[in-house]
Amino acid sequence: MTFIIGAPCVDVMDRSCLQECPVDCIYEGERKLYINPAECIDCGACEPACPVEAIASERDKDEDFEPFVADAVEFFQTVLPGREQPIGSPGGARTIGPVAADSSYVRAMPTTGSTP
Repeated sequence: MTFIIGAPCVDVMDRSCLQECPVDCIYEGERKLYINPAECIDCGACEPACPVEAIASERDKDEDFEPFVADAVEFFQTVLPGREQPIGSPGGARTIGPVAADSSYVRAMPTTGSTP
């Protein structure tokens, strides 16, 4: 995994990063965006585009982002509520569109009330 999206994105989802990603590896959950670790090419274009500083490199070892490493893996590799199969690596977020679900970690987070 290269870049991860953390707590500042939950219930905000500005989506500025989506336009910057050259490989379309940022997927939209119900409350948060997720970077697919199998599709990210580690270019870093998404990080400066995020106005709430929700994106970090996994190499930074920022403890605030630590739980979101497993969060991203779960989002893509497990069957999410309302889905019949894991998302996996479909080759780009546009192929499946927004996913009306989140990882168990994000589902357990309190709602901030700022969803657009």
